[in-house]
Amino acid sequence: MSTKQKILDTAERLIAEQGFAATSLRQIISEAGVNLAAVHYHFGSKEDLLDELITRKAEAVNQERHHRIDRCEAEAGSQPIPVEKLLAAFFEPMIEAGTRNPQFVKLMGRLYGEGLIPALIEKHFQAILNRFVEALHRSRPELSEGELLWRMQFTFGAMSQAVCGWDAFPPGFEMRKDPADFRLVMRRLMTFLIAGLRAPATSEAAEEHSPVSAGHSPNNR
Repeated sequence: MSTKQKILDTAERLIAEQGFAATSLRQIISEAGVNLAAVHYHFGSKEDLLDELITRKAEAVNQERHHRIDRCEAEAGSQPIPVEKLLAAFFEPMIEAGTRNPQFVKLMGRLYGEGLIPALIEKHFQAILNRFVEALHRSRPELSEGELLWRMQFTFGAMSQAVCGWDAFPPGFEMRKDPADFRLVMRRLMTFLIAGLRAPATSEAAEEHSPVSAGHSPNNR
């Protein structure tokens, strides 16, 4: 195993166990059996090390997402991609990666709890998220831009909570006794999201874009 791989594997394990703030470079190099110069040579800083750690997992997942959306678009031709197929193209690579490496899922949970996820999403996931939103807009063209963006907010919020904090139910909830693993949790999330993304526009959103709301009330006829 290369020195770089050894550092990354050790950092992933420690951050998953302790969190990013509580894990020092000194601890990483001690447990990896390398010197500080090796960390600075390969990464520069602890933040750069974290970026590399996320990249080595996220890059493969995002590439597979792009490939699957490509196939969905080829199959759909001039028609919109069905919502359930689009969600599967986005979620399945993540489910497979998380099932193979539950430690990385735990790491993401730690980062979520420390408030680091938004910056990481912008850096490592923005391109694929933009493509997903564009494809969803073609799948649901009848939704207004505002309605679609709110659904994306709900979708990504639920996904972040499920992926990063899927085993962290509040105390007292009976769901804590559910033996569901990561794959089953993600399947349940997909079922929930498909229904929400397929739903018609909310009545308030529909009214905002109706002739009545635009100043054409019955009294003006």
